[in-house]
Amino acid sequence: QVQLVESGGGLVQAGGSLRLSCAASGRTFSNYVMGWFRQAPGKEREFVAAISWSGGRIYHAESVKGRFSISRETGKNVVNLQMNSLKPEDTAVYYCAADHWGLGSQSKNDYDYWGQGTQVTVSS
Repeated sequence: QVQLVESGGGLVQAGGSLRLSCAASGRTFSNYVMGWFRQAPGKEREFVAAISWSGGRIYHAESVKGRFSISRETGKNVVNLQMNSLKPEDTAVYYCAADHWGLGSQSKNDYDYWGQGTQVTVSS
């Protein structure tokens, strides 16, 4: 059974940085794409970034390009999301997700497994 556990959320002032981590277990992930999504109160869950397990394919949403960076720790089943220049509109619950088809999709419907989420709050 795939398990995804997020960590690293918290409260930060606008302009600050946070690093989220997702620890994955339960499978061999070599063909997977790992993604980060976020959901603000009253809004749909939206795509943030994704990375293939090899690291050869990386995607970022337009709203976070140049500020957020997704990466995978070599030799570990850990995917990170480095978030810089945070804005109040980045406030949301952030979810790690895994797509066993390896599509690299930005649609939440293409991801099979989800973590429990971690809260990120950016104050103005």
